[in-house]
Amino acid sequence: MPTTPEMSMDMTTVGDTGLLDTLQHEVAVFARRAEQTRLGGVGQVRNSMDRAAYLLLNRLDREGPMGVKALAASMGIDSSTVTRQVAPLVDTGLVKRTSHPEDGRAVVLQLSPRGAARLEEVRSSRRQLMAELTQDWAPEEREHFCTLLTRFNRALSARMSVQGAAPAEQPPAS
Repeated sequence: MPTTPEMSMDMTTVGDTGLLDTLQHEVAVFARRAEQTRLGGVGQVRNSMDRAAYLLLNRLDREGPMGVKALAASMGIDSSTVTRQVAPLVDTGLVKRTSHPEDGRAVVLQLSPRGAARLEEVRSSRRQLMAELTQDWAPEEREHFCTLLTRFNRALSARMSVQGAAPAEQPPAS
């Protein structure tokens, strides 16, 4: 008989309860610390780009130019949120608005050369932070952590989409 997440919770044993309590606590602590630091990196670039900007720039970098609706759908947020979040990125020259090549009335957003350079600067700083935080981890431990964190994020996104809430960000495919 198939099980639902609710049924799985009902079947949790006393031993699992402690482990699940630890897991939920560590996820809560991680979320708080990640938000406090924005996992912004090290050096001058530390905390220099908010999460929304980072995720939008990453998406445009990975998937290329797209319209507001497509960007919103790919990120699991509504178009008005994307429009609001992308405005300062356009104002600062990190994102360019251009006409759609096939429909001149439609607007396409794309990463500008300045945006690509800035994104790489932030990525580099964040890579350095990740290296520092995991410097005493074996390469296999880093890989295993990435695998599990990706799996966790995908499960969370899937659950949110089933419940009708839009996921904040889909992790990249492995």
